[in-house]
Amino acid sequence: MASTACFIIVSRNDIPIYEAEVGSAMKKEDAAQQHQFILHAALDVVQDLAWTTSAMFLKAIDRFNDLVVSVYVTAVTYMGSENALFESWKARESRFHLFGCNGIKGFMPLFSLTNSIIHTRLMLLHDSRNEDGIKSFFQEVHELYIKVLLNPLYLPGSRITSSHFDTKVRALARKYL
Repeated sequence: MASTACFIIVSRNDIPIYEAEVGSAMKKEDAAQQHQFILHAALDVVQDLAWTTSAMFLKAIDRFNDLVVSVYVTAVTYMGSENALFESWKARESRFHLFGCNGIKGFMPLFSLTNSIIHTRLMLLHDSRNEDGIKSFFQEVHELYIKVLLNPLYLPGSRITSSHFDTKVRALARKYL
């Protein structure tokens, strides 16, 4: 396991929805804040790289001293424009009577769910050189993230507070990092 590792999932709106210190080194408050700062600073680099490549695993995109930032970006695909999706949903909604509670519609439109999945960044700050292990870690955490999104009680884009998810991520970190 890497002695220093900080893992974070960032939504498409640059809001952290999950954070974990997964390294084996002693955790200090200052170090945790420094790790968050380094990962936040790397978001600009990720933004530029994500639109220039079709790869999901962007490998090492930034460095700070002996720490490396590796990133995995979820798929960025649009089937037409976002407005077209919204307009088609509005047209469909007007044809059907939807039951709601206190004015809230009874279901979440498809475009809202797909927008929360598009361009989510899984970021890892580490001092490891095990690129294959890091890629496997990202792929398995991505599968876990998709399972969280499929939970009807989870609001896409909100913080992931599931202790089961946290336990699984930490187990994957021990396995691959």
